[in-house]
Amino acid sequence: METSRTAREPRLPVFGAALIGVVALAAALAAGHLVAGFISANASPYLAVGNGAIDLTPVGLKDFAVRTFGVYDKLVLLGGMAVVMVLAAAVAGIASRRSPVPGIVLIAAFGLLGGVAVAQRPDLSAVALLAPLASLIAGVGVFFWLHRLASAGPQAEVAGASRRSVLLAGAGAVVAAGAAGAGGQLLAGTRDAESSRTAVGRLVPAEPAPPIPADADFAKLGTPTFLTSNRDFYRVDTALSVPQVRAEDWSLRLHGMVREEKRFSYDDIRGRPLIERTITMTCVSNEVGGNYVSTANFIGVDLGDLLREAGVLPGAEQIFSTSVDGWTAGSPVVAALDPERGAMLAIGMNGEPLPVEHGFPARMVIPGLYGYVSATKWVKDLEITTWKARRAYWLERGWGEQAPIKTQSRIDSPKGFETVPAGKVRVSGVAWAQHTGIERVEVRLGANGSWLPATLSREVGVNTWRMWWTEFDVPAGSHQVTVRAVDKSGYTQTDARAGTVPDGATGWHVISFTAR
Repeated sequence: METSRTAREPRLPVFGAALIGVVALAAALAAGHLVAGFISANASPYLAVGNGAIDLTPVGLKDFAVRTFGVYDKLVLLGGMAVVMVLAAAVAGIASRRSPVPGIVLIAAFGLLGGVAVAQRPDLSAVALLAPLASLIAGVGVFFWLHRLASAGPQAEVAGASRRSVLLAGAGAVVAAGAAGAGGQLLAGTRDAESSRTAVGRLVPAEPAPPIPADADFAKLGTPTFLTSNRDFYRVDTALSVPQVRAEDWSLRLHGMVREEKRFSYDDIRGRPLIERTITMTCVSNEVGGNYVSTANFIGVDLGDLLREAGVLPGAEQIFSTSVDGWTAGSPVVAALDPERGAMLAIGMNGEPLPVEHGFPARMVIPGLYGYVSATKWVKDLEITTWKARRAYWLERGWGEQAPIKTQSRIDSPKGFETVPAGKVRVSGVAWAQHTGIERVEVRLGANGSWLPATLSREVGVNTWRMWWTEFDVPAGSHQVTVRAVDKSGYTQTDARAGTVPDGATGWHVISFTAR
């Protein structure tokens, strides 16, 4: 009786089949990354899918990721994607022990998913589809080649000489994939913004910010320093890969409901008399007691001056700003035009050109508003329009429209659950109410203790935070400290707890500590 075709076909070992799937996946991702190096980093299918995942993630989950992982939220996303893809590729390889069809279908599905993700990127043109196409061809080709090589000859041969051939071929494919991936990274580096940033040189403001007084912080008593270094300044954005924009390639278009459309190059902005302003910025994702608040000396030009030169027409309500990676924000026109607020198009930060991760070549900074409506980094387009006409990224996801920063305060020392010597215990921290200013800070020991005024640092301006400190006589045992701020409008910070969605967290910061 004739043996069936299936019975005659060799069945690949489980590990070898899984390895074929993983190697094919590596080849697909590397090929896409290599081609993306000629086009744009975001054309890499891996990054495009990651960016798509960020856009599709529910607001609550996204906020959880920011709270839990901080600046590592994107690394966690990419790592999670890598684990899922490797496992899927291994399973596809195992399912292809007799026939390459399951593996080819999965690799093709990954390629198509990458193509869809790239096609939906607002910052990419049609030519970017070459990257996922390269992934598709490389992945399917390598999988089919390795599978055919492993399946050739009788079972004995597969177990012997052919196995060595497959291992050598797989190793070669891995090396080639690594070289391709590294090549893509090197090609992307040829458009590196850091060298352009270095070439900008020193930025000298014609109107420097007033010197920061020595008593503007109580850093020796446990508060942050008044100015936050560029390295330590918080960063929260949706960019999986930091946009690389050279100053010589950058321009800003100002259009929409204006009398005259304007376009500015980097040299146009730098050539103007530069101003320097001390501004505290806060992220809407900042939980009560959180660290997403920082202060810097920003250098640039007055945003209101640019708008007045263009001539804002009656009825205009928002500045719809767009980043080079397609992210959008809506800012109130009235806030940008308010000369007392001091909105800026910033090109420098703490005496240097903007760090690349903080928006080089240029970003918006509008004091008193949460960053998601006021601080577009890598900004390239400002459209003056109405709230009804355009809906920005976070508004489409249920966040608030105007987003004024709420009056808040935080305890920095002692830390939560810290153990300190009994007796005199110093408590210190920071409070902020940008564009309103902090009038006083009150602290109490125990849930039912009396509110006592804290000593405030010297005020630098209503657009910046203020430090505070006080002391308590504390016996041995467990204790609780609560802080609240009162701003210059007379408003006392509410104790009502609210999450960050839709327009910022509220509540008093409370910490527990032990005295011994």
